[in-house]
Amino acid sequence: ADCNQLGFNLRSNIFQGGPLESRSLMKDSYTPDIIQKAVRDPKNWHGRRTDELGKWHQKNALNLNLQKALEDKHG
Repeated sequence: ADCNQLGFNLRSNIFQGGPLESRSLMKDSYTPDIIQKAVRDPKNWHGRRTDELGKWHQKNALNLNLQKALEDKHG
């Protein structure tokens, strides 16, 4: 009975989902000029640096995409 009731509620869209406008703790805590001045270094994100394994995976993905493109072009 509970499953049927839940299924009915899901089908009739009683659960509308989350709010359309999201809120950010960072945007609420800091003024806009601080957020604009923030420097985002892609090699040093969240205090972590891209390691050798991450670089290898990036090169491997590029290589796989190249191989696929060559196969599609030349058959």
